[in-house]
Amino acid sequence: MAWTNPFHDPSKPHHTAEGFRNLEPETRPPDGLRRWRRERKEQGLPKPPEGGYESFSRRWWQGADVSGDADAAWWLGHATVLVRKAGLTVLTDPVLSRRASPLSFLGPARRTVAPVDVASLPAIDVVVISHNHYDHLDKATVHALSRRFPDAVFLVPLGLKRWFDRQRIGNVRELDWWATTDVRGATFTFVPARHWSARTLWDRNRSLWGGWVMAHEGFRFWFAGDTGYSDKLAEIGRRAGPIDLAAIPIGAYAPRWFMRGQHVDPAQAVQLHREIGVRRSIAIHWGVFELADDPLDEPPRLLGEALTQSGLSADDFMLLPIGGRTSL
Repeated sequence: MAWTNPFHDPSKPHHTAEGFRNLEPETRPPDGLRRWRRERKEQGLPKPPEGGYESFSRRWWQGADVSGDADAAWWLGHATVLVRKAGLTVLTDPVLSRRASPLSFLGPARRTVAPVDVASLPAIDVVVISHNHYDHLDKATVHALSRRFPDAVFLVPLGLKRWFDRQRIGNVRELDWWATTDVRGATFTFVPARHWSARTLWDRNRSLWGGWVMAHEGFRFWFAGDTGYSDKLAEIGRRAGPIDLAAIPIGAYAPRWFMRGQHVDPAQAVQLHREIGVRRSIAIHWGVFELADDPLDEPPRLLGEALTQSGLSADDFMLLPIGGRTSL
C-alpha cells in the first residue's frame, strides 16, 4: 500500500500527497548520485587539507568553555551551535558522535573531534532540528540530551515527531514552514530552506526540512540548517527579521553541478547574509565531516574572498574555530 502524507495540505505548494518538496526546480540529473560517486572515486576526492588533518585541527579546533551565564554563542562543530540569551539556552542540530551514520563502523567520520560532550553542556532548554539527515540528527546525541535534560523541548520539522516517538523521546513539537511556538518566553519560527530529507532508502521527503528563527528579549537568531541558494529565502528577513545573529552553512558544496540545489557555497552564503539582512553571521557546516568534494580548508578561504568582494569584514561573517565563542 502506497504511503500517503498525513499532513498534506493542497493549499501549501511545498506539500504533496507523497511528502514535501522544494519550491525551486530540481537541479540534480537523474543519474547524478551514481555519476558523482564514480567521478570522486576516479579523482581521489576529497583531497586532504594543506598540511594534513593534524595541522588543520591545530589551526581550527579548540576546546569549548561553555560555563558561566553570559549571553554568547558557541560553534561546536558542523551544524551544532549553542546559543545562550537572557537565561535561555538553545542547541541546534546536535551531532557529537564520531560518525554521521546509522552505523558505528561505516560512514562519514569526524576529521576534528567534538569540542564538548553532552555531560559537559550547560542546562539545555530547547533543541532545534533542521532535518533528519545523519549529520544533523544523531540518535545517540539526542538520546543523551533527553536523558540528561528531561525538561528540554525538541522542536522539529513537520513529519519528524514520529521518529522521536519511536525513540520514546518526549517534549517534541513539530512545525510547518512559518508556524511558531513559544518556549519560556521565546518565540521560535520554522522557516523555509532549499534541501531534502531521508534516513533510509524508503522515506525520502516524508518529513520536512528548514531553519529556525528564535526571537527572545529583542534578539533574533536564525539557524539556517542545510540549504541551497534561493532568492525566496529573503522572505525570512522580511517576515522574521531583523536578524541579529545567523548560523549559515559554507561547506559541502562541490561539485556544483550536483550540490547547488542543496548546499550553498561560501559566496552564496554571503549573498544570503546580505539579502536576508543579517547583522552578524557564524560560518557552520564545514571543518568536521567530508561530505562532498571540497577539502576541509577550502570553505574558509573562499569565504574570505567572498567577503572581500562584497565589502564585508570578518566581523560581519565570522570564522570561529570549532569550540569558539562570540559574545552577544
